[in-house]
Formats: sequence, C-alpha cells, structure tokens
Amino acid sequence: MTTTSPQGRTEMCRPDGSAVRVLVVDDEAALAELLSMALRYEGWQVRSAGDGAGAVRTAREFRPDAVVLDVMLPDMDGIAVLGRMRRELPDVPVLFLTAKDAVEDRIAGLTAGGDDYVTKPFSLEEVVARLRGLIRRSGTGAQRSESLLAVGDLTLDEDSHDVTRGGTNIHLTATEFELLRFLMRNPRRVLSKAQILDRVWSYDFGGQANVVELYISYLRRKIDAGRTPMIHTRRGAGYLIKPGE
Repeated sequence: MTTTSPQGRTEMCRPDGSAVRVLVVDDEAALAELLSMALRYEGWQVRSAGDGAGAVRTAREFRPDAVVLDVMLPDMDGIAVLGRMRRELPDVPVLFLTAKDAVEDRIAGLTAGGDDYVTKPFSLEEVVARLRGLIRRSGTGAQRSESLLAVGDLTLDEDSHDVTRGGTNIHLTATEFELLRFLMRNPRRVLSKAQILDRVWSYDFGGQANVVELYISYLRRKIDAGRTPMIHTRRGAGYLIKPGE
C-alpha cells in the first residue's frame, strides 16, 4: 500500500498509524541537525544525542524504531553504545555512520550487530533510503494506504473518516473533517480564509468569513488540546498545519 505526499514522497508509518521514530546520534551538532531535518521532512519523529550516554538514555525513553549511530563519539564508541541499546531494544535496526572507510571497520560494525553502514561524507537521500529499507525489513514501518493522509503523528483516513493523533482516535463533525482534510492535503502551506471558504463551504460567506476562525478553534480543541500545536495562524494571511516540533 503506497501513497504519494504533496512533496512526492511515499509515506511510512508505524502499525498503529503514528509516525516512525528515529534516534540520531552524532557529536557533530550541525550534522545531527541536518540529518534530523531531513528525517522530519519524511514525517518522522526525531530525537538526537551528542554522546553515547545521552544516546542510551534517549533510546530508553524514546523507544525508537531505528537509530542512526556515529561510530566515533566523545565518551564511548558506537559499538559500545549499540551493545547497551540492544539490552533493552534487541531488535531496533541501527545504521552506522563513520568517517572510516576501511573494510575491517565496516565488518566490525556489522559483526557487532549493526544492520547497515554509511561512510562520511554521504548524501542525505542515501541515509533516508537506507533507513526506509531497514524499517521496512524490521516490520515496524508500513506504507500508508492510498486513502490515508498524515502530518506528523496526525492521520486522516479519507475512506473511513477515522482521525487519530498519536494513536488516539479523534471524533470530528463532517465540516471539521473537511476542513482538516483540506489543511492536511496542503501541509506547511498557508491557506487563506477565502481559499478555505471556497474549498470547504463551496461558496463565499461574505461578511461571515469568521466561520473559518470558529471552525479552526473547534479543530484546535480536538487536535491540539494538551499536545504540541499543529494548527497555526499567520495573521493577515491564513492558517496552516505542520508536524508538532
């Protein structure tokens, strides 16, 4: 089952419909942030750590579906980190990153239990592709059905009209559902009140354009209440939806 997002990507999720979780471990802060941004663009939840102790602690709390792990860390090497992680997460797939390119280093990483290996410098596209393969083979990630829209941990099934956030079901009225569907079909894009009125209500309300504000407030109560906000207002421009940071 596949679907292509507005950005042209085939999306992947956990079996419960929530976003795939990836832990990035690298002591180069700029590189870790670059990798994290690329993975968030896939709609995945990402955490990062800059040393081995932080990686083990974060893995215990975050329970990632995959780990990108630098071999060279300031406090311990990646192979030692992998050993500690696997005590609690025996099946989590691990993609090693390293500046080393000797065959024996690759063999050492894979022998220690790593699932794949990428040598620096690398392309972000290659890392994403390798991770998708690892997650798919592990059985954790399932490609989303053709009727399923997803933004971060929020999913909307256009066929069944089921809506979930973080695996929790959310009940919407018919109008709320249409408004959310329009927002989710255009993630990170600011949509004006006029555009929303035309798409959701099919005609111009004239002086009653505040109906958009009203229904946005209804959605926020159901989608964002007690969670990181996903629905945002751009004053004078409109509204947009994006994954909770």
